Amino acid sequence: MVVLDAWAVMAWLKGQDPAAGRVRNLLKAAGPGERKPVMNIVNLGEVFYLSVKAKDLAYGQRVLDSLRPLLAIESAADELVMFAATLKARHAISYADAFAAATAIRREAPLVTGDAELRAVAAAEQNLKLHWIGA
Repeated sequence: MVVLDAWAVMAWLKGQDPAAGRVRNLLKAAGPGERKPVMNIVNLGEVFYLSVKAKDLAYGQRVLDSLRPLLAIESAADELVMFAATLKARHAISYADAFAAATAIRREAPLVTGDAELRAVAAAEQNLKLHWIGA
């Protein structure tokens, strides 16, 4: 199992290789009976708003509709929100990135990303493992 952040999904949507190819392979690998990549609902919301900003609301909805069957969506339960807020308070990362990191730590799964801000978090938080797909 892996956790995807918005950076990884946006690279896939934009076709930015090599990251796009790696995300595509992770999404394809989760066939019937296999574990789907996990994404926190906050990060899925980030993908949605970035897609809407890039084009329009209809495009954002199509992106959501195409992603939902490919992912296991993690809700933002109270405990996870407070853990993400703690990570945000301790590190220079976006609030959405804190949710991706918190989800990966709680699930004991690698976080698939190419977001450079998360490298410093992983260096400080030994329970956060990165599956690096950035350049």
